[in-house]
Amino acid sequence: MEKEEARKRIAELTEMLDRWNYEYYVLNESSVSDAEFDRYMNELMLLEMEHPDLKLKNSPTQRVGGQVASEFRKVPHKRMMLSLANAFNEDDMRDFDRKLRETLGKDVIDYMGEVKIDGLGMSLIYDGGELQYCLTRGDGNVGEDVTQNVITIRSIPTHVAEKRPFEVRGEVFMPHASLEKLNRERAIRGEPLLANARNAAAGSIRQLDSRIASSRGLDAFWYYLVNASEINQHVHSDSLDYLDSLGFKTNHERRRLHGIEEVLAYIREYTEKRPTLGYDIDGLVFKVDNIDDYDVIGYTAKTPKWAIAYKFPPMEVSTKLLDIFLTVGRTGRITPNAVLEPVRVQGSLVQRATLNNEDFIKEKGLMIGDTVILRKAADVIPEVVRPLPEKRNGSERPFIMSDVCPECGQPLTKVQGLHYCLNEECPSRKIEAIIHFASRDAMDIDGMGQRVVEEFFGEGFMTDIPEVYTLYNRASEIKALDGWSDKSIDSLLNAIEISKGRSLEKLLFGLGIKEIGSKTAKVLARRFKTLDAFFPLTEEDYLKVDDIGPVAAHSLFTYFHDEGNLQMIETLRFMGVNFDYLGADATDTSSYFFGKTVVLTGALQRYSRTEMTNLLESIGAKVAGSVSKKTDIVIAGSDAGSKLTKAQALGIEVIDEETALSYLEKNIA
Repeated sequence: MEKEEARKRIAELTEMLDRWNYEYYVLNESSVSDAEFDRYMNELMLLEMEHPDLKLKNSPTQRVGGQVASEFRKVPHKRMMLSLANAFNEDDMRDFDRKLRETLGKDVIDYMGEVKIDGLGMSLIYDGGELQYCLTRGDGNVGEDVTQNVITIRSIPTHVAEKRPFEVRGEVFMPHASLEKLNRERAIRGEPLLANARNAAAGSIRQLDSRIASSRGLDAFWYYLVNASEINQHVHSDSLDYLDSLGFKTNHERRRLHGIEEVLAYIREYTEKRPTLGYDIDGLVFKVDNIDDYDVIGYTAKTPKWAIAYKFPPMEVSTKLLDIFLTVGRTGRITPNAVLEPVRVQGSLVQRATLNNEDFIKEKGLMIGDTVILRKAADVIPEVVRPLPEKRNGSERPFIMSDVCPECGQPLTKVQGLHYCLNEECPSRKIEAIIHFASRDAMDIDGMGQRVVEEFFGEGFMTDIPEVYTLYNRASEIKALDGWSDKSIDSLLNAIEISKGRSLEKLLFGLGIKEIGSKTAKVLARRFKTLDAFFPLTEEDYLKVDDIGPVAAHSLFTYFHDEGNLQMIETLRFMGVNFDYLGADATDTSSYFFGKTVVLTGALQRYSRTEMTNLLESIGAKVAGSVSKKTDIVIAGSDAGSKLTKAQALGIEVIDEETALSYLEKNIA
């Protein structure tokens, strides 16, 4: 076949196969038989083999998988993927509605009610009518490019009629039928069964071999047109209808709701209907339907104020409490844990649950051998609710707290109801400290999770944090262990080397200083810029920092005056670990906004409210949600309301978006 003729035929086959995929996977109907579909798909594959230069970027042949990636590249989101605030009862929902009515000055608000799919958050980017790439949520700011796996989901359109650039977000999930089929196949092969649909979906999308994702029977629902107003969509419910018209699979359990009473009726209906759906949902989502109200309503640092997730009450089951064992955390805290007779709770098999501390067990009246009620707190964490004393038969026995560490045998110390092992050489404390150091929010060493740390510690390859950076000397010994190859070792060592360049806040958090979480570590890093600056500081110096109280100040002072800690830090310096803050304001304190409290109001044109907030905070500004005497600057977009009025009354500096961007020009560049 001549090249031009082949080009036309490829375009024709692509259009037909895309249309048939849409009919089958979105509309649940088909105008062709499976055999006919396969015949045209094979024809397209042959043409692409004969003319590889004519193969389209998003060819239907890509949906069968076959690509193998070495890793997923990380890509910043153009607009931050925010999480949602939660509501747990009718009072929470009424409070949400009341605040919105007060903000907008309306008696009644129209909402869109939607089921909250328990899957993997995903973002699709389109331009010129073609799918460009697909990103996971990641940390909300940066996601992973998993395009090669996502396009194997045949309900997702790769070509659309809308030529303007747009972004659509939704959830990739595994239907119950797909999970059941997959587990039947795994059982036949003698493989472990997948615990729940959500984890199965997430694991499938993160497979480096796209053929695995293609075989897993995944699907997706799309619920948010991110830049709707840019393509003349100003009502959320209308934008979902528009996505339908473009060929996206949206969830039709949604409903437009007029006022809070209809919202509450929807909640009651779907609390009952939840078990009958063919996929997992972990709540309901309610959004203000009028998109033009979003910037007026505003955002917090992490959540939009115009939407909320209603969480279902936890589902409870009964099981046996077989035993209680103790674990040791990185700070030396001893935690009792329940060994349970395996039971399924909301899709996953549960065999363990934390019991917090000795007093928790006593207050609950738990005995080993009890039948207990179990649920998942916030649909995630297994929690023992209470025992069922009426089911006791006399074989139950009380739990007796040990007075020595289960790992090192040293005496335990009880402080404010909690037991601690104070032995700094305790193996469990060291293992947990290394796991924490390598974790995502700390030094983010990909491939160094709990199993690997425990294995290397047991083999004597590393016994403390600095020895993470000497593992290259152990490469031949690691290779001798089961499951390790040259490729996996090189990947781990490369991740370790990359971690040396992390910014100061990552290192501070990774050191595991008591009372210092990831957010506080970032505040400290921005303030002091380098780890060396911490050594001479007093408790009074720390107390001058926002968000640092007496307990955290004492913990910091103690940590940086401990000889053992200082020796470890010097070893990390010798290993080449970065000690400096690498944020935009690390050396630039001359920014117009540095150290100032800024409030945003009105609709911004060039950046979303969240993007502008992140940019301002990255150069040392503090962005507040309301105007007060402590406010230094108000950035006013179009249709600014009461915040602008209040700022003018207080004599606070007000600038428009263009002026703000002129001050931020070098930071944006």
